[in-house]
Amino acid sequence: TIEETLRILQTEIPLACWETVYVTILATAFAVIIGLPLGVLLVVGEKDGVRPLPKGVMHVLNVIINLLRSVPFLILMIMVFPLTRLIVGTAVGTVASMPLVIAAFPFVARLVEGSLREVNPNIIEMAQSMGASPFQIIVKVLIPESVPSLISNFTIAITTILGYSAMSGIIGGGGLGKIAINYGYYRYKY
Repeated sequence: TIEETLRILQTEIPLACWETVYVTILATAFAVIIGLPLGVLLVVGEKDGVRPLPKGVMHVLNVIINLLRSVPFLILMIMVFPLTRLIVGTAVGTVASMPLVIAAFPFVARLVEGSLREVNPNIIEMAQSMGASPFQIIVKVLIPESVPSLISNFTIAITTILGYSAMSGIIGGGGLGKIAINYGYYRYKY
């Protein structure tokens, strides 16, 4: 009915929008905090990288990132319930955004890896020949040179996390996904 629709629009949609924005920003921040260093490690730690790491470490890192990226988000959410309960105290609601972070940080790591691989190797070689340490190359060459690509890729990450946040409404994650499930899908009012 029109009355119910107006009530939902006035009372529940503003809160759901806020919950969606809150969860998206929070999950994106944590995904970047975890994914950025991992993406840097994937590039600088390879055999011909700035600071090569043991082959076994790189293999394990790649396997973990590939496994987490390949699990569908709905299944990942359910698999991470115990970890979310352990860390946050609950597996539902907007505070339980752990599955979003776990789904997003491998994605961000691969986006960062792609951005850093676009940096001209001659610039890195020049910095090395001038005596720059691996840390200086990462902080003063690799990351600044890849900023335009990183910004573009972080935009992709935010929109992906926003989509994931809507899916989390299926299992009680709140936000716009909860509104769509409760008032649309469950009541057959598409």
